[in-house]
Amino acid sequence: MKIKLTSIALLVGIVAFAQTKNDTIKPKEKEIEAVTVTVRKPTVESKVDRTVFNVANSSILAGNTTWDVLRMTPLVSIDNNDAIKAEGESVTVYINDRKSVFTGKELKEYLKTIPADNLMKVEVITSPSSRYEATGSVINIVLKKRDDEGLKGSVTFNNRQNTKNSQYTNLNLNYHKKSFTQTLIGSYSDNINVQKNSSTYVTYANNSLMEMSSRNEGRYKSPSVSSTSEYALNDKNTVGLILEYYQSNSNSFSNAEGTNYLNNELTSTIQQNQTAIGLNRNLGTNLFYKYYDKEKNRILDINVGTNYYGQSEDSYFLRNIYSNTPSVNEIGVLSDIENRNYYLKIDYTQPLGKSGATFEVGGKMNFNNNIIPNSLYGNQLSGLSPNDAFHYEDNINSLYANYSRTFFKKLETRVGLRYEYTDLRMRQDVSGASRKDSYGTFLPNLLLKYSFSDKYDLSLTYNRNIWRPWYSEFNPFMIPNNDGIYSRGNMDLNPNPSDRLYMKFGILKKYFISARYMFTDQDYWTDYIPGTIPDANGNPQQVTITQESNFNGKVHKYYLYANTNQTFFKNKFTVNMGLGWYYIDNSDFNAKNKIDNNFYISYLSATANLSYTNLFNKNINLSAWVEVGNQSNGNSYTNKPNVFHNISATKIFPKTQMEVSLQLMNIFKRPNYDATSYNQSGFTRSSSKWDWYGASISFVKRFGNQKVKENTKTDVEKDGGGGK
Repeated sequence: MKIKLTSIALLVGIVAFAQTKNDTIKPKEKEIEAVTVTVRKPTVESKVDRTVFNVANSSILAGNTTWDVLRMTPLVSIDNNDAIKAEGESVTVYINDRKSVFTGKELKEYLKTIPADNLMKVEVITSPSSRYEATGSVINIVLKKRDDEGLKGSVTFNNRQNTKNSQYTNLNLNYHKKSFTQTLIGSYSDNINVQKNSSTYVTYANNSLMEMSSRNEGRYKSPSVSSTSEYALNDKNTVGLILEYYQSNSNSFSNAEGTNYLNNELTSTIQQNQTAIGLNRNLGTNLFYKYYDKEKNRILDINVGTNYYGQSEDSYFLRNIYSNTPSVNEIGVLSDIENRNYYLKIDYTQPLGKSGATFEVGGKMNFNNNIIPNSLYGNQLSGLSPNDAFHYEDNINSLYANYSRTFFKKLETRVGLRYEYTDLRMRQDVSGASRKDSYGTFLPNLLLKYSFSDKYDLSLTYNRNIWRPWYSEFNPFMIPNNDGIYSRGNMDLNPNPSDRLYMKFGILKKYFISARYMFTDQDYWTDYIPGTIPDANGNPQQVTITQESNFNGKVHKYYLYANTNQTFFKNKFTVNMGLGWYYIDNSDFNAKNKIDNNFYISYLSATANLSYTNLFNKNINLSAWVEVGNQSNGNSYTNKPNVFHNISATKIFPKTQMEVSLQLMNIFKRPNYDATSYNQSGFTRSSSKWDWYGASISFVKRFGNQKVKENTKTDVEKDGGGGK
C-alpha cells in the first residue's frame, strides 16, 4: 500500500509541477517567414535505438491490413503461433505510443481490422527508453493524423484468394474544422484460414512414439469500429477521447489422425474431429490530455482508460481409438473469458536550461482483473477436472526518469531508470489452488552515440528487461487440443529478466552494422510431459501434455546484422537489404536441464524490401519483399529456414482518386514451419503449413484532401530516439 500511495503522490506532483511551469512562463512571440519544404523520407531509417519503416506513401499499403505490413517490416518476424518478434526476440506492441492489451492470435485478429492505409510508419525500437514498460523490444505502430479542413476519407474493397476466398471492406472518415478533429474507422472482414500440422512426440523412458497429422479450417467474421475525437483548447492544450470496438465470430473445424507406438510396436490408432464456435468482443476507451509547447519542447501527456475483452467458446472433440480395446471418446470444452484492464499514465518532458538537456519523468498505474471459467462435458471426463474458474489479478505500478543531453555537438547521451512493482494474485475456485506474489524491479538503460562526422557514427545502448508470463499461461486447468494432445498452464511460472547490449555503426547514412549481446540465466518455455488418462472404457490412455515450465541455466545470444538503404533513379527506386547472423550458446542451459541436444546454434537470416514509384511516369507503383528466417528460440530449434515473399503493383488514378492494387503472396514457395523442441523426457518435432499464399486485388476510392502530418514529437524524440 505504501508503494501505491507513493506512486500516486508522485504522479500528482508531476501534474502540479507541469501546470506551475505552464502558468509562470510566458511564450515569446516571434514572426517567422513561411517556408514550404518538400522532403521524401527514406523507406527505412536506422536511428540510435530504433529502425523506422516509413510506409505512408508506399504502394504496399493498398488493400493490406496492419498485420500484413508488420510481416514485411525489417527486423520483424512472425512465428507459427502468430507471435511477433523483433530480431528473433519477443516484443511488446504499441499503437500511437499506447500499449496494446492483445497478444498472440488475439493481437493478430485485432491488427487485421486496422487498414494499412492508416499507417504512417512502424517503429522497431530495439533499445527502448525507460518510458516504455520494459519487456524487451517494442514495436510502435504510428497512424496518420489528418488535420485539413473539411471531410475526407477512403473506402477499400479487397478480395483475397488463398486456399479459400476471403474479403475485407473498410471505411475511413475524417472531419476537421478549426480546433476539432473527428476520425471514424469501420471495417468488416470475412476470412477463411486453412492450416496443416504434423507432429511427432518421442519419450525416452518408455520408448514411446506418437505421430499426429491434422487439417484445421477456421472462418472469422469480424466487424470493428473506432472513433477518435480531438479538440484543441488552444495552440498548446488538447483533449481527446478514443473509443474502440472489435468483434469476431469464429467457426472452425479440424480433423486429425495419429498412431501410437511402444517399443516400435503399434499399440493404437486415433481419429479425432473437432468443431468450435466462438465469439470475441473488445471494448477500449482512452481519455487523454496533452500539453505541448513546441517552442520550449515541453510536453505533458495524461492518459486514463479501460479495456474489456470477452471470449466465449464451445469446442467439441470426437475421438475414435482403435486398439485391443477400441473406444469412442467425446469431450467438449465450454469457456467464457472476461478480462478487465484499468490504467492511468502520466508523462512529462522538460528541457533543462540552455544546455540542450532534456528530462523526462512519468509513471503508470495498471490494474488487471481476469477470469477464465472452463467446463468439460462428454463421456471422457475420468481423470480430468470437469469444471473450474481461474481468477487472475495484478497491479503493476511503475515510475521512470530519463535524462538526455548532447556534449560537444558530437556525443548524444541518454540515461534512464525505471522501477516496476508487481503485485499478483491467482486462484482456482474448485481445486483451491492459489498463489500470491509481489516483487519490485529496477530496470536501467543507457544510450550513447558519437558522430565522428556527418558520414560516420557509432552508438551503444544497454537495457535491463523483464518478461512476464501472460495471464492464461498460469491457468492449470487441462483441456484437449485439436492435434490430439492436452495442454495446461502452470501457476509456478516466474518472470524472465535479461540484459541486452547493443552496438551500431553507421556509414554514409546508408550502411549500418550492428551487434547485439543478450544474457539471461532463467526462462520459461513449452514443456512436453507424458501422462495417462482413462478412456471412455476406463482403460489407461497415454497422452502428451504441454505446459509452460521454468528452466534455469545461462543462455548467451550473439547477433550481428548488416543493413543498407539506398535510393536510385531520382529517389524513385528504393532498396533496403539486411543480413543477420545469430549465434546462441545454450551449453549451461541444456546441461542443467538435462536436454540432450546441440549446445550451440548458428544460423542466418535475410530480408529485402524493394519499391519503385511512378513507373514510366504512369502512376504505377511496384513493391517486393522477401524474408529468409529461422524461428529458433528457447528449447525449440528450426530444422530448415522459412521463406516469405510478396509482390505488388498499384495503379493510381489521380483525377478520380482511385487505386487498384494486385498482390501475389508466396507464389514461388509456400510458408512451412518445421522445428524440434527438446525437454528432459524426450523431444517433439512439429511442422505447420500455412495458406498465406495466393493473390489478392484491392480497390480504393479516396475523397477529400488526403494530406497528412507527422504526430507531434520533441526534437529529442525525432533526432535522438530518446523519447517515445
